[in-house]
Amino acid sequence: MVLLMQLWLPILLSAVFVFIASSILNMVLSFWHRPDYRGFGNEDEVLAALRKGMTGPGMYMAPYCTPEHMKDPDIQQKFATGPLVNAAIKAGGTMSIGKSLLQWFVFCLGVSLLCALITVHSLPVGAPFSQVFCVIGIAALLGHAAGPFPNAIWWSHPWVTSFKHVIDGVLYALIVAATFAWLWPH
Repeated sequence: MVLLMQLWLPILLSAVFVFIASSILNMVLSFWHRPDYRGFGNEDEVLAALRKGMTGPGMYMAPYCTPEHMKDPDIQQKFATGPLVNAAIKAGGTMSIGKSLLQWFVFCLGVSLLCALITVHSLPVGAPFSQVFCVIGIAALLGHAAGPFPNAIWWSHPWVTSFKHVIDGVLYALIVAATFAWLWPH
């Protein structure tokens, strides 16, 4: 039986490798995700309207209604006229990516830790590379690639953008799987 403590190195290294790969995808290969976002032609007006209408950072929908009001003719007209908006709005302040990068690295560590927890109960010491790769790869795929689908379904993220994030997740899962298979205890 493999102990979780024996997997500290693949947990840490796989998170580091995924972090590096995601940095390359998002900073060096800017053609990949940059087209997923657009600005408003009247950005100053839009931002002023948002500041005026919002109560603070959070998730906003427009038109907003509760299930009880879905059949209200005014609400139905707003839906028909559009646009429909699902927006995550952050508080103002200085732009810093450090907090997000730290949270992303902790997430990567969490996915790798969960993969390790799955394998300590299913794979023996000395398991073949292909078996470790397969089990870890499937677990990492769920952690890194499944999330974009609910965002497309429920939050109107464009499907093309979601599929790009799934492709990213497949790459990250392959990295995690290869790292664990390489460093699996013998």
